[in-house]
Formats: sequence, C-alpha cells, structure tokens
Amino acid sequence: MPSRIPEGATRGWIIAIGGAENKENDPHILERFVRVSGGGHADIVVIPTASRIHETGPRYEQLFRELGAGRVTVMDFDTRRDCQEGGRLRRLEEASGIFFTGGNQLRLTTLLGGTPVARLVRQRNAQGVTVGGTSAGASILSEHMIAFGDEGSAVISGSVRLAPGLGLTNRFIIDQHFRQRDRLGRLLTALAYNPFAVGIGLDEDTGAFIGPDETIEVEGSGGVTIVDGADVSFSSMGQVAEGQPVCMLGLRLHVLVAGATFNLHTRVAEPGALLRTKE
Repeated sequence: MPSRIPEGATRGWIIAIGGAENKENDPHILERFVRVSGGGHADIVVIPTASRIHETGPRYEQLFRELGAGRVTVMDFDTRRDCQEGGRLRRLEEASGIFFTGGNQLRLTTLLGGTPVARLVRQRNAQGVTVGGTSAGASILSEHMIAFGDEGSAVISGSVRLAPGLGLTNRFIIDQHFRQRDRLGRLLTALAYNPFAVGIGLDEDTGAFIGPDETIEVEGSGGVTIVDGADVSFSSMGQVAEGQPVCMLGLRLHVLVAGATFNLHTRVAEPGALLRTKE
C-alpha cells in the first residue's frame, strides 16, 4: 500500500519513462529528473537490479553526473538479503532521488517486494523524495503492475497477468514501449479487471512527470496514452471464458504529448503549454 504522507509534508515526484529515452543528443527527460531531485544538490541512487547487463548502472551514474547531479551512487541488489543491509538503507535515507533502470520488472519485484528497501522507497517518496524509473523501472512504480501480456489492440480475457508493484500509488497502472510494441490491448485488459486505476501508456523517449498535486506533465518526443475507466458502464470481463474478447463501454481515452497534462484527481486533460504556444 502507498505510504501515508506525513502531516505538513508534500509527496515527491513520481517519474515514469517509457524506455529508450534519449541519453546523448537531447537527454531532456533525464535532465529534468535531476532538476526535480535537487539540481546541483541532487543526491541520486541508481538501482539497476532489473537489468542483468553490468554496464547499466555505471552508465546512468555517468549520465546523471554529466547532467549536474551533486552525488550519484549505484546500488544493485542480487538477493533479498541485500535488502536488509543497514548501510544500503542508510544510503537510501540520504537520497533526494531514486531511479530504477529498465530490464525485467519481475526480477525487481521478486527481489525487492516486501523488503525494508521497498518500504523505505515508499516512505521516502511520501516524505518528498523523487522516485522514477524507465521501462521495467516505470512499470513497478504503481501498486498494480503488468507482469506480462499479449501484444495487439484486442481486449482478451486472460491475456494479461498482473503482479504487485512497488506501491508508490494506487491511482494508475503503467505500460511502457507503448506504441512501439502495440500494447493498447494489454493496458485495456488490465483496466478491465478493475477500472478504478487510470491506465498510462508510455511511448519510448517519453516521460510522465507526476507532481505532488497529482498532475501528469508530459516530456519527450513521443506520446502518453491515458485510458480513464471512471465512467465505464459495462465490462464483460467477469462473464467470458479465458481467451475470449471482452466488451467494455464508457472508456475515455486521451493522447498527450509534451506540454499537455492530465490530473489524476479531477480526471481532466489539458493541452497546457501546447495551447499557450498556439496563442
């Protein structure tokens, strides 16, 4: 469950990136992550546990240093026992920004889920620390996580498997590499199980910056697909057999690009900076 925000405190930013973010020519998304984590005073912990590529952690460490972060530490977790070490927990207590790299989201959840590290990350975000991730590192941020599922646009019973995520919030469910891997159907299927959450489909090189006021701000070169099930009037998910198509009525869909916003509390989308640019 999400951690309670202490009285007088403000929740930190939650930043979900769709993967394959620009790291060389225009690392705008990663630069903003550093900025909202404290800029030149940013103290960032990179957690590359989702990836089995040894270079992943050091690469992000170098990128964040080049983008002006004051201190960057790579902290990997190979076993659940690692998640109980006092030194690692103290280092996370010092961080102003925590970043999860891409890879395999189930590797992240099976190693971190239910551990002191997972609880501490939730608590620190509730206390104002920025927490973000890219690709698999974005998928795990919410309470409900898409573990795997079929590609395509069809809503099919049983085509998606959900697992518990990190649990920073229960307001949304994330999918990444969205349009590049044709994942609309699996996000819709996930929402068909329970339309309470807002579906957020993140294209590559695109980030959803979710502020303390519950407003999503879009950055990057792609789009963010918002699927809002608040007004769903009918879903046949509970009636059809596995492998059969599902009927859903009353969904609302928005496609946001850089400058546009969506408020998770009011469920209102706005063109934001796009409208100001036109004027």
